[in-house]
Amino acid sequence: MSQNPYQPINGEIVDIIDESPTIKTFVVVPEEKFKFETGQFVELTLPGEGEAPFTPSSPPGQTEKMEITIMEAGRVTALLHQCKKGQKVGIRGPFGNGYPIDDFVGKEIYIVGGGVGLAPIRSLFLTLVDRIKDFKSVVCRFGARTPDDFIYKNTLFGSWQKIAGVNMKLTVDEANGQWKDNVGVVTTILAPDDVKIKNAVVVVCGPPIMMKFTTLKLLEFGFVAKDIYLSMEKNMSCGIGKCGHCMIGKYYVCKDGPVFTYKQIKQYPDIWD
Repeated sequence: MSQNPYQPINGEIVDIIDESPTIKTFVVVPEEKFKFETGQFVELTLPGEGEAPFTPSSPPGQTEKMEITIMEAGRVTALLHQCKKGQKVGIRGPFGNGYPIDDFVGKEIYIVGGGVGLAPIRSLFLTLVDRIKDFKSVVCRFGARTPDDFIYKNTLFGSWQKIAGVNMKLTVDEANGQWKDNVGVVTTILAPDDVKIKNAVVVVCGPPIMMKFTTLKLLEFGFVAKDIYLSMEKNMSCGIGKCGHCMIGKYYVCKDGPVFTYKQIKQYPDIWD
């Protein structure tokens, strides 16, 4: 991180990958090696236009370049989607707290993701796979609105499902003629025997409504609140706890999160808004 947290370091977009009709992955090369922990976020700056927060989708060990997966959802993201290779950008960060990977050692990791929530999950997944022998298993349950809306299709439908120690199931809300797997929201492919609950932690990332009902389902299965990790990327703006836009109760999401346990935040109203 720059000594001045407001000052971005320079970078360049060297590749752009179309992931779905509304989502692209931008490969950014910073002018200096950039380190972060999986689950932390950065502020990506488009000079003269503004910035927005994103969790890198690349693994932390990849310091020469960074992959950032972005859904077109507002003014800055729409402008980023219009960018071409060679576009200069700025990167502030990293900010916040990521996943406590070392605390997961010896456990089963249960990952539930939906939509663009697979972006931070990709970084986590690749980090876990790099240390796969440290964990009992990595169990993934991913959903999307339609098959076309899945991101990272080449690996998600291919090599990721062949990794020893990984158990993966996919579902879509609406199928087409090519889809052979489950049809239904992601909670329809969750089962209490997917993992041994007493020796498992859960990571949930996706749209708020999906996170809400997934969390309720996990509690119903018998998971305790301290073992459910949520990526609460809520209204983050400044990145350093000054503007107050991202507060959940006493917490600043940008400083104290974006990764929280459900135990930390469950008492606050409207956490899913």
